[in-house]
Amino acid sequence: MLAAGAVALTGPAAPLPAAAGTAAATATVPGPVVLAQQPVPTAVPPTRVRVPAIGLDSGLVDLGLDDTGALEAPADFATAGWYAGGPAPGDVGPAVLAGHVDSHRGPAVFARLRELTAGDRVLVDRADGSTATFAVTRVERHPKDAFPTDAVYGPTADAQLRLVTCGGDFDRSVRSYEDNVVVFARPAGQRRRSRARQQAACQWRRQSAAESVSHGSRSESRA
Repeated sequence: MLAAGAVALTGPAAPLPAAAGTAAATATVPGPVVLAQQPVPTAVPPTRVRVPAIGLDSGLVDLGLDDTGALEAPADFATAGWYAGGPAPGDVGPAVLAGHVDSHRGPAVFARLRELTAGDRVLVDRADGSTATFAVTRVERHPKDAFPTDAVYGPTADAQLRLVTCGGDFDRSVRSYEDNVVVFARPAGQRRRSRARQQAACQWRRQSAAESVSHGSRSESRA
């Protein structure tokens, strides 16, 4: 079974998508501010998701909203989906991938999602041939009636990724899992770029110190 969402697409502050089986989200976010004549970049849709740490390798299908405003679930239990109404992986904002945790035949595409730990890589192949690489920052489990809507769907300053599935105990009376498992990830290159900047700064300081010592030695020689 899969966690899904509900969203109203009207008004400048539309409710954010929420977890399946819950009431519509009450949290809202301001509508996007678009400058006059500002070009709108064309999103590059994702085609595949790979998570080596748990042996996940799946194609991606586009997910929309059903008649009730809930996020559609992938028809195939072995295939993950991308919420096409939100950002694409690699674009600014939280891209959301969703998949089933199991089926009547056994484990489904996101069966091992809960096993991920901070630092694990998530690779998303895109239609233009590029690959967006993310690093897991945390894995959370929440009751479906307390789904972290803002944290999952709220605006972000950079490209981020969420992977959502079901978890916890299975309630046979309603044929649904009680919780949602949510994986949060950020671009893997952010930490590497930060480290590179630190290394460059250290190198600059060492070079500056060496030049200062050399200059001091020359001054003493002239004296």
